[in-house]
Amino acid sequence: MDVLIKVFVALHIIGIASLLGGFLTQMKAMGAGTARFTPAMLHGALTMLVTGMVLVGLNQADDQAVNNVKIGIKLALLVVILALVYVKRDDETVDKGAFAAVGGLTAANVFIATIWT
Repeated sequence: MDVLIKVFVALHIIGIASLLGGFLTQMKAMGAGTARFTPAMLHGALTMLVTGMVLVGLNQADDQAVNNVKIGIKLALLVVILALVYVKRDDETVDKGAFAAVGGLTAANVFIATIWT
């Protein structure tokens, strides 16, 4: 079970990297007002959602403690990220506020995951 959990943690990190990497590559365009949500950002967010749900299930099945408040907050942030990216995915440009919100919420999600024990 431990190996399976580690595989899904690795996949979860790949999803975060895809979402955050897509944001970081568009930061210069955000300054110019031409940023857009890339498919990698949507797929990264979806990967985070699926692997996160699997991780919660695997940890509970392995009788490990799961902080439901922490998971709930991370899920709420991810739902907002997914909503923004999904709705605006076909737009040629995305306004700076929405684009910055996705980057900020993604960073917040990373900090919650790593700092909150």
